Amino acid sequence: MTIIPYLYFMQINIKNMVCPRCVMAVEQILDKMNVPFDEVSIGSVKLKKPLTEEEMIVFDQELQLIGFEILKERKQKLVEDIKISLQELINSGTDNMLKTSSYLSERFNLEYSYLSNAFSDIQGESIEKYLIKIKVEKVKELLGYESSLVEIASQLRYSSIAHLSNQFKKTTGLSPSEYRKQIA
Repeated sequence: MTIIPYLYFMQINIKNMVCPRCVMAVEQILDKMNVPFDEVSIGSVKLKKPLTEEEMIVFDQELQLIGFEILKERKQKLVEDIKISLQELINSGTDNMLKTSSYLSERFNLEYSYLSNAFSDIQGESIEKYLIKIKVEKVKELLGYESSLVEIASQLRYSSIAHLSNQFKKTTGLSPSEYRKQIA
């Protein structure tokens, strides 16, 4: 087996970690393997000591079983960071009036066209399509909490309730009110 130096770093970047439950799942794997770590956060693990090649193989296999993957390339790491940033933007509930393209360009200090191309190459979809998917998931969550469409549209920076409803129906096949009835 070829030894790849990046595997032995004390920080490992992980694809598809987007929530606190993901962090807990990775912590459980590390605990099960008796691997000491300083911190597990969304998208990365900081270890107290480098993993052996055997430990890295087991860790990678365990991650894959739960839908995660160790990031090996710089572009992959950038795409995961973009996904985390978009998730943070959606979950923040703040009135950040910047367009998504401006927000990401400022956050990463890179041209949006580069970010967009890298994202599409690695993720297989545009940033805009990915953002719509995570916004619709957030709408589903908020509908379960009995939030009004006015509140949801405002929180998620939709230009109108009609825009929110159209995007939701196009993505899920249901209107927000039909979805709410199904989960009630």
